[in-house]
Order: sequence, then structure tokens, then C-alpha cells
Amino acid sequence: MLTMTYEYKLQPTSDQIEAIEQTLDICRSVWNFALRQRKDWCNSRKASVNACSIHSEYIIPADEPFPNYHKQAKQLTEAKKVYPQLKLVHSQVLQQTLRTLDRAWEDMKARGFGFPRFKNKYRMRSFVFPQLGKEPVRNDAIKFPKLGWVRWRQSRPIPEGFEIKQARIVRKASGYFVMLSLQLDVNVPNPLPHAHPRGLDLGFDKFVATSDGEEIKRPRFLKTLQRKLELLQRRLRNKQKGSNNRHKLNQKIARLHQRISDTRKDWHFKLSHHLVKDAGMIFVEDINFVSWQRGMLSSSSADAGFGQFVNILEWVCWKTDTYFAKVDKDGTSQTCPNCGAHTGKKELEVRAHHCHECQYTTTRDVAASQEVRNRGLSALGHSVLENVCGLDATGSIGHDALVGTGRSRKPASRGTGIPFLKATEHSEVA
Repeated sequence: MLTMTYEYKLQPTSDQIEAIEQTLDICRSVWNFALRQRKDWCNSRKASVNACSIHSEYIIPADEPFPNYHKQAKQLTEAKKVYPQLKLVHSQVLQQTLRTLDRAWEDMKARGFGFPRFKNKYRMRSFVFPQLGKEPVRNDAIKFPKLGWVRWRQSRPIPEGFEIKQARIVRKASGYFVMLSLQLDVNVPNPLPHAHPRGLDLGFDKFVATSDGEEIKRPRFLKTLQRKLELLQRRLRNKQKGSNNRHKLNQKIARLHQRISDTRKDWHFKLSHHLVKDAGMIFVEDINFVSWQRGMLSSSSADAGFGQFVNILEWVCWKTDTYFAKVDKDGTSQTCPNCGAHTGKKELEVRAHHCHECQYTTTRDVAASQEVRNRGLSALGHSVLENVCGLDATGSIGHDALVGTGRSRKPASRGTGIPFLKATEHSEVA
């Protein structure tokens, strides 16, 4: 089963905007009530069985079952008789709100995520239609239950044969968007290893260094607009809570944050397509980027968006029939990619690699990316040539590895193809 998500910009009327905001407000009330019900049930079980707490006591009977999704969905049906405003929203939209809360609750226990938060009017930004009617899409509009036909900007056509499974309406700083989940009943095989291998090394000095000797600087997405963002946040401190001026200023700050996020995501896509070009295999280090955002370089790591880039790179590799794999990250900068000798631990200020065994010299990041490539090829069972001065480059696939693929090696791409990517070439000196 192939599943893709397409995002389109909506152009609703004033009445439709009012209906969307009303739906978000009612979904927020349902979320907060259901979350409070779960928290009260947990708090009522904190006191010991044989002793009474001086701070709190049972407010819920001891035999009361936990309010899971099925119980709260049944209560939602009964609540519509008491609160008629719940009928203004499609029933499946409210059920999906409870399902999202139940999923967040399970992730908290199973995956160690944080406790689900209560939502204010800024945090509740989307709701889901799990089903749409027959033929809900036109070239100029899309039809939603309770909302009718809403005009949209169809930036790209929906692929033929795909079925719309669900639609999520999202409120962003720049307007309203719809995210369509498209499915096609087909099995797509994963790409196989072939052609030219390319190893990548991510870092703070250079965003990415390739095994072909290309280094791309890390752009400062947040730093370029940080001064403007600080001025707006400083003005926000003096605004009265709940006032219209504070709300308008919050919208300006949100639009600036979205501009930074959109610029970063667009650059990641362009860089991924550039790295995949003329390569048949892509190897990266298996890094837990969450830990990178807990140190003293947390702001730089969050601004670079390494985790998002790796996810986008994996998707682009799958789309372009390029093999993608992760390798062990330990010791990539301490191993010579030419002879495999251990060169010792390098301090961060040391940006050059020099092997005392084979006298191989290059930059530190390029050497690490070449070691990543070598490890990826070794995991596949391919041979790695270790002759720097020979006809083939270091780490290139041997003849025995290319015979089984039926494909010849493609030449490495040296130009970036992206105007604002700055790349430098480094020669390998024996």
C-alpha cells in the first residue's frame, strides 16, 4: 500500500472561515474535557489504599473504569443531548479528536513522550475528516462535510488511481491548508544497491560533506531573521493579554516563524535532490539527533534541522530509485578511509585528516564521509579499493561488485546546481 500526503492552500469565504474557527474551538473543548477526565481519574488513584492523603482524596469511585476512547466516545454521543453546540461539528471530526488524544496518551506510556497538554486557541490548529463524499474534488474546489465546497489552489494534480482516504484542515500563520492522504493499492519494491556510492557526513561546521570531496556550508535560517524576531517578541512583552494588539502581534511572530520553517524545508528538498543526482547509493550515519538538541549547540542543531533533512533525503532516495542506508556512527573521524588505520581522537578544532600510516591527507569531514561510504559498502558485501593514486578513486566499487548489478558506475556530480549552495572541492593527496 502506497500512501502519500499532498498539501494545498485553501481559499475559504468569510462564512467558511467562521465555521472552521468554530470547529476548532469545539474540538479544543472536547480535547480539554477528555484530558481533564483522564487526569482526574489518575489523580484519584494517587492516595495509598491503607491511608488517606491530607492533600487529596478519592473523588471518583474506586471501581470506576479508566475513561478510554470507547467510553469517552459513548459519553460524547450522550453529551450532544445536553450541549447542542456539539451537533454543529461533524461527528467523525470529534471522534478523531478523541482518537488523537488516546494515541498521545499511549505514546506517553509506551514511547516515553511528554504528558498531553491542554489546548488554548493557538495550540489547536487542525482537525480531520476521516471520510469525504463521492467525487469531492474539482479543479477549483474541494467539498467537506458541514462546510460545502471550499475553493482551493490546486498547485499540482492528484495522481491518477490514488484514492483520498482522509483530509486534514490546518490553520497556519499564512492561511488555511488542507492535507490530503492519498492511497494506492500497489507494492513498490525498495531500491537496490547500484551505480556510484556516496557517503555523507553531517556537522555544524559544514552542513554536509560528501565522499566525492564536496562540502556545503550550513545556512543560518534563524540567525538571518533573529534580530527582527527579537524586536517583535520584545514588543509582545508589553501587550495586555487578551487584547487585539497582542493577537495581531502574535500573528506577525507566527508568520515569521513559518517563513523560517518553509525556507529551511525548501532548502532541504533542493539539497537532497542535488546529493542524489548521479548517485546510486547514499549512506549516512545513524545518529540520534534528539540528543544533539540537548547540549550547548542545541539552538544551532534545531536551526539546521538535521533530523528533517535525513527524513527528506530518505524520501527523495526512494522516489528516485536510489539505495539509502544508515551505518554505525562511532569512530568515523578516527579511522583512515584509505588504509583503515586508527588515527586517534581528534579535537573539534582539528579540521584536517592526516594518516601517519599511508600519508593520506584531506579535510576531516570529507574523510569521515568516505569512511561512512566504506562502511556502507562493507555492509553490502562490496569490495572497497584502497589505492588512492590508481585509476579508480578511493572507496569505489570493485569490478566484482558491479558485475552482479548490470550497471556501470556513473560519474560523480561536482556542480551544486543550486545557486545558494556553496561547495568546495578537496583533492586527495597520497
